[in-house]
Amino acid sequence: MNAAAKQLNHYTIEDIYNLPDGQRAELIDGELYMMAAPSRIHQKFVMTLSNSIFNYIQDKNGDCEVYPSPFAVFLYENNEIYLEPDISVICDKDKLTDEGCKGAPDWIIEIVSPSSRPMDYNKKLLKYGTAGVREYWIVDPMKQLIMVYNFEYDTYEQYSFTDKIKAGIYEDFEIDFKEISIE
Repeated sequence: MNAAAKQLNHYTIEDIYNLPDGQRAELIDGELYMMAAPSRIHQKFVMTLSNSIFNYIQDKNGDCEVYPSPFAVFLYENNEIYLEPDISVICDKDKLTDEGCKGAPDWIIEIVSPSSRPMDYNKKLLKYGTAGVREYWIVDPMKQLIMVYNFEYDTYEQYSFTDKIKAGIYEDFEIDFKEISIE
């Protein structure tokens, strides 16, 4: 990290790119948030949900693309916000570059882990809601709850791991959480 940024505690995307190999962090409003390695259960959710979404898009010959983390999302062009959502669905291919997604994805899913709880429930919720993300799911394995924020229609619903949840950005796609084994 450059000395000026450290001194002011104001970081930029350059500092993210200068992290040591293997170290991951997110950047929100000039503040760095280091990321811990995800658990096995966390990764199982990422893989299972990503596969379900990918298969749906493929079966429908859809235009959206799904990317599991690590995948860079630059919500704004100001280099002050760099996130790596667990799952990003992007329907506007003009937002996709070799670096990641420039602008708000259509649908973001975050899998809560103990270290990410305040970020997922607070900071990211606010940033995603104001940046133009259409739908945001918070999947909380510890509480066995899914919070679904549909920013497009300004709705919020809470589900359990026994529910089928309809994706708001699609007419006919739902995920049955009973079918996802977290053992």
